[in-house]
Amino acid sequence: MEKLLLGIDIGTSACKVAIFDQKGTVLAQDSQGYKLYYPNPGCVEQNPDEWWERVCIAIQNTLEKGKINPSDIAGIGIDGQSWSAIPVDKAGNCLHNTPIWMDTRARQICTRVTEEFGFDTIFDIAGNAFEPAYTTPKLLWFKENMPHIYKETHQFLQSNSFIALKLTGSPSQDKSQGYGLHFFDAKTCSYHSGLAEALGISLDKIPELYDCHDIVGFVTKEAAHLTGLKEGTPVVAGGLDAACGTLGAGVYKPGQTQEQGGQAGGMSICLDSAVSHPKLILSPHVIPNLWLLQGGSVGGGGVLKWFHKELGGGLSFDELTGLADKISAGSEDVIFLPYMAGERSPIWDADAKGVFYGLGFDKTKAHMVRAALEGVAYSLEHNLRTAKEAGVEANELIAMGGSANSLVWTQIKSDVTGKTIKVPTSDTATTLGAAILAGVGVGLYGSFEEAVNTTIVMTREHTPNMENHEKYKASMELYLQLYQDLKDTFRDRSIKKGQIK
Repeated sequence: MEKLLLGIDIGTSACKVAIFDQKGTVLAQDSQGYKLYYPNPGCVEQNPDEWWERVCIAIQNTLEKGKINPSDIAGIGIDGQSWSAIPVDKAGNCLHNTPIWMDTRARQICTRVTEEFGFDTIFDIAGNAFEPAYTTPKLLWFKENMPHIYKETHQFLQSNSFIALKLTGSPSQDKSQGYGLHFFDAKTCSYHSGLAEALGISLDKIPELYDCHDIVGFVTKEAAHLTGLKEGTPVVAGGLDAACGTLGAGVYKPGQTQEQGGQAGGMSICLDSAVSHPKLILSPHVIPNLWLLQGGSVGGGGVLKWFHKELGGGLSFDELTGLADKISAGSEDVIFLPYMAGERSPIWDADAKGVFYGLGFDKTKAHMVRAALEGVAYSLEHNLRTAKEAGVEANELIAMGGSANSLVWTQIKSDVTGKTIKVPTSDTATTLGAAILAGVGVGLYGSFEEAVNTTIVMTREHTPNMENHEKYKASMELYLQLYQDLKDTFRDRSIKKGQIK
């Protein structure tokens, strides 16, 4: 019997579980949603125990749907959302909800630390700015605001390492998620003990580092009972969801670029050296000795999901994008800023808000839908332009995530960026990337190149309409100008609401 691989994705709105054969074909999959919590302004949390509960259900359902014999699963890979700070005790119990990547509670800590150390001191080691969305400021927030939790914490985990802990009983920290810790040296992919000490964070609170395809443990008897998996099944460290999705989209060598279309948006350019930019995100790839220069924006597929829920009027996603397709490029000067929970790169503005500009009695729902889709494409282009400032240019894009299923939206992104976009089996890119890590880790594939060539097939290609591209250049300038005109207003409103001082 052919050996199979299981991938687990801890997303923002749901977990996904998929079982693949060695050719990358999905044999069965399941998804289970969970909640976001907003306890205070700027605070966005999730309960990791809810992740684990849903993962157990999703694994059971996937095994049942595919009539899979658990003994046929050769390995398990896990990917997860970035920048968690999950406090667990020595027994592996979660002590508090984790702030997630949208959380900005530590903004005052970031201001203080940057002023104290200087921007370059941290950036030269970490390759990333000291921003509240990252893990390090959240650790300091726990230490300063919940000292009892910090003291009781044995180690802080990432989203994928928490699930690995629940499956195996073994704590871990994969290298691709290390970039959330500013005492992680981006060039050497190791901890910088001097900076950790200077920040007041004990390295005892952080697990040992692993390559993403390293086996960190095996499914325990208890986890086997809860999930239906076979006890003793190998589990690899896994990695960052964007990096696993990048691998699952077929990006495994320098120069290739992934375009992300999940809940969040952005891009990941594959590099063979650690090239950073203060307005972008640098992380190790899940493949050793490669890095990803990333643009991570808040507004991705979640923008259309929000529009569908609040303004869709009962129309399906396809019907909404169908409306958008009837409107010309540029939405007749309707512009949407997709800053629905502040914004990450390249503006790093926790106060930024979503904005529709240019509405009038002559505008329709179709204009608003298209403007929303274009706004996300503009945020992608903004990140690509910023990467060029670091001497890194993306040529061809490979799209992944649910947004890539939309021919209309993918074409808009191609037209806005002026770049060809290829689309693989987009819905499963992230879980496939996690599964590939497991496949390499247990030896089913001899290399990452073999794994990609075996499992990934491009389904279609979008080439830019250059006439539309020229129109979008003007709209892009308006998009950028609107933020510049509004950013002081965004900040002033936050000050008046007491969200910042």
